[in-house]
Amino acid sequence: MSRLALHPERHLVSRIGWLRAAVLGANDGLVSTASLVIGVAAAEATRGEILIAGVAGLVAGAMSMAAGEYVSVSSQSDTERADLARETAELAGDREAEVTELAGIYAARGVDPGLSRQVAIQLMAKDALGAHARDELGISEITTARPVQAALTSALTFALGALPALLLVTVAPLSGLIIWVGAMALAALMGLGALGALAGGANVGRSVLRVAFWGVIAMVATAGIGRLFGTVV
Repeated sequence: MSRLALHPERHLVSRIGWLRAAVLGANDGLVSTASLVIGVAAAEATRGEILIAGVAGLVAGAMSMAAGEYVSVSSQSDTERADLARETAELAGDREAEVTELAGIYAARGVDPGLSRQVAIQLMAKDALGAHARDELGISEITTARPVQAALTSALTFALGALPALLLVTVAPLSGLIIWVGAMALAALMGLGALGALAGGANVGRSVLRVAFWGVIAMVATAGIGRLFGTVV
C-alpha cells in the first residue's frame, strides 16, 4: 500500500470559491435583515409593517447579492480568459521563449537552472497552456472564477441567513421583538463565524469575535436610526 493511501491529504483551499460566497451571503442576509427588522421595530411599526419590510429586504438583498457576485466574478473570469488568450498567442509565436520564461520561474523558486529547463520542457510537452496558466498566471482549477456558482450560492445563503429574523417577527412578542431578534442574530452570527472558520481551517475565536462585533455595530446603528425617526414621526 502506498504512502498516499495510508496518509491521504485534504487541503481546504479547494473550498475557497463557494465558501467565500456562502459565508458572505449568510452573514449579509442575517445582519442586514435582522438590522432592518430591529430598525423598523424601533420606529414602533406594526408586526405587519415589520414583516413586509423584512421580506422586501430578503428579496432585494438576495437579488443584489446574486447580481453583485455574478458581475464581480464575471470580471475576474473575463480577465482570466484574456490572459489565457494572450498566453496562447505567445506560445504559438515563440515557444522557445516561453520555455525559457517558465524555466526562469522554476529557477527563481530554487530549482537548479538545468533541471528547471528540463521540467519546463516536459510540462509544456504535456500541457503548455496549463503549465503557464498555473505557474506564470496563477490560474488553476481550484482558483478559477465561477460566476454562476458564486451568484447562486450568495443568493441562496443570503435568503437562508435572513429567514430566522423573519420567523421571529411572526412568533415573538412585539414588545420584546428587538431583544429576541438581536439575541438570535448575535448567536447565529457567532455560529456562522465558527462554522466558516472550521470549514476553512481558520482561527475560530478570531472569526467569531469579528462577525459578532460588526453584527452588533450594525444592529445598534439601525436601532438608533429607527428610534430617532420613529420619535420624530
